[in-house]
Amino acid sequence: MEKGPIIEYSRKPSRKPEGAGRPEAWREHCCQTSRTSTTMPKHCFLGFLVSFLLTGGEGIPPALDSLKPQRVQFRSRNFHNVLHWQPGRTLTGNSSTYFVQYKMYGQRQWQNKEDCWGIQELFCDLTNETSDLQEPYYGRVRMASAGSYSDWSVTRRFIPWWEMKIDPPVINITQINGSSWVVLHTPNFPHKDEKGKNLSKENDYGLLYRVFMINNSLKKEQQVYEGARGVAEIEALTPHSGYCVVAEIYLPLLDRSSQRSEERCVGTP
Repeated sequence: MEKGPIIEYSRKPSRKPEGAGRPEAWREHCCQTSRTSTTMPKHCFLGFLVSFLLTGGEGIPPALDSLKPQRVQFRSRNFHNVLHWQPGRTLTGNSSTYFVQYKMYGQRQWQNKEDCWGIQELFCDLTNETSDLQEPYYGRVRMASAGSYSDWSVTRRFIPWWEMKIDPPVINITQINGSSWVVLHTPNFPHKDEKGKNLSKENDYGLLYRVFMINNSLKKEQQVYEGARGVAEIEALTPHSGYCVVAEIYLPLLDRSSQRSEERCVGTP
């Protein structure tokens, strides 16, 4: 019997999707394949499984997500606005560095804080960058360690006018010729604005002092001074009596008062 021609069959190798090393490429390729087939190819199932294990089911690999800074928040005190944060869940020792950006609400572009770019501290002073008390701001921080970078951790909206706390003044009392002079020392406010201009606590901040006298025998409180000067005179004191003095700071700009100072008590001769 005469044999027919021998026909050779060659099997084309399956073509890998472009960028097959990326989990995203496997997903795109397998989604296209699933549209023309009722079953998922075995290599696609394995690709999805590997992708899921590498990313933890999300877009950020677990190793990087654990570096992400925690509890990122502004703290506003005495017109100083400082961004604070804690390290990520994975502690990486002294090799960790942090990068800080900020922006005003409504701005599209984030701004680098040059003094806080690649630092090891867990705080960054953004006083000059957030000097408009009634404007809302955002800050964000990312961490780098051993060549890996975390995602950004963003603060909630921060408005200094809402969140600022003012410390009470420190007072000293000096008795001269039957009068008591109360000397008031303010907290440490910023001395310059974002343009380098010197700031006056009385004129630029509109700071006022309020001084109260408490008669120890009558248990009665009386306001004896309100003004911008850091010295108050208390006159016409009852001889051979005891009294205490407390003070607070009032800021009309914020319509807010500090807590009261510690009492200073003296007796009259």
